[in-house]
Amino acid sequence: MAHSSSADGGSPDGGSPDTGSADTGSADSAESDPDDDDSPDGDDDSDGDENSNGDQGDVDEGDGDDGLPSVSRETEPASRQPAEIPPRSPGEADDEPAQPAKVAEPTDVAEPEGDTPDTPLAARIADEQRRRVVANRTAVPRPPAPRVMTIANQKGGVGKTTTTVNVAAALAQSGLNVLVVDIDPQGNASTALGIPHHAEVPSIYDVITDDRPLGEVLQECPDVPGLWCAPATIDLAGAEIELVALVARESRLKRAVEEHLATMSDDDRFDYVLIDCPPSLGLLTVNAFVAAAEVFIPIQCEYYALEGLSQLLKNIGMIRRHLNPRLEVSTILLTMYDGRTNLSSNVADEVRAHFPDNVLRTQIPRSVRISEAPSYGQTVLTYDPSSSGALSYLEAAKELALRSAPAAT
Repeated sequence: MAHSSSADGGSPDGGSPDTGSADTGSADSAESDPDDDDSPDGDDDSDGDENSNGDQGDVDEGDGDDGLPSVSRETEPASRQPAEIPPRSPGEADDEPAQPAKVAEPTDVAEPEGDTPDTPLAARIADEQRRRVVANRTAVPRPPAPRVMTIANQKGGVGKTTTTVNVAAALAQSGLNVLVVDIDPQGNASTALGIPHHAEVPSIYDVITDDRPLGEVLQECPDVPGLWCAPATIDLAGAEIELVALVARESRLKRAVEEHLATMSDDDRFDYVLIDCPPSLGLLTVNAFVAAAEVFIPIQCEYYALEGLSQLLKNIGMIRRHLNPRLEVSTILLTMYDGRTNLSSNVADEVRAHFPDNVLRTQIPRSVRISEAPSYGQTVLTYDPSSSGALSYLEAAKELALRSAPAAT
């Protein structure tokens, strides 16, 4: 009883139970010292005190379910709704949709690039389309007499054979009858036209050395109607030595070509005879110069080609004086032109300055398609007609056909 009255006497007013329980809560809070590690409940109270101050602890016990945990649950969803917190005025809410428009600005800037026709690629495609339309509409006239041309350059690798077969194919596709005479022992022109030229095939070698009629060795190109070829075989490699002992060794090809043209009717005759020469000035090349009335010179747009051109012109002058007075340099074609380099432009300008009336306006660009075509036994005009190389050779052939042959002297 003494203990009980001492507990009651602890309240100065002999207080109510509510006041006593509030004091008890305060006493419990006082006893919950974070430094008291001996009390089992002290750990839980210490954990609570670390997350909240002492006043918050009193609110937790007094409010029960309305304490801090319930407030946190009410606050959490609000944090996930940025449109409601903090509240905005109508003016601020109206400004908010303008933000995505700024993000879309790169898309708005990028759109005109695809529609702009002035980009380099679009301009090049448009230019090729225009040139193709003009080339397809350009009619090629038939020459009044067969034009015999030799394609020559003493420098190798300038595109002689490539020019021969592609110009011949372009002329034949335009409705003309064309003959290619392959007088190069390598036989590359025969390969490009898909003509068999192994050792057992009758070839231009038999015409030059054994006086065989030219008509007996001709084969038509399988891909281009109206295009014929007198193939070359490996036997031509020894023809240089065999011709030395023969009579009229420099004019044997000329006689064979003239005799064959004389046997053809005007409707079936060849309109063009293109002779592909080896890159040297031997008896085979001399035969080609004597048989032709025109010289067609392909020039690679490099410095060494200019040196080879000057030497070639000296040799042509010698042929004119001694063997063929009617021989003229009628056509010069710039090949392997690369507009990205100053060298190609400088060479082209220099050649045009020296030969303003002979250089074709068309320039043959460097093209992978042109190089790939012979491996398939085709010209670039049949291998990839839509390529820039095929278009350039088509333009060059039509430009050549529209030029009149030089007057005979």
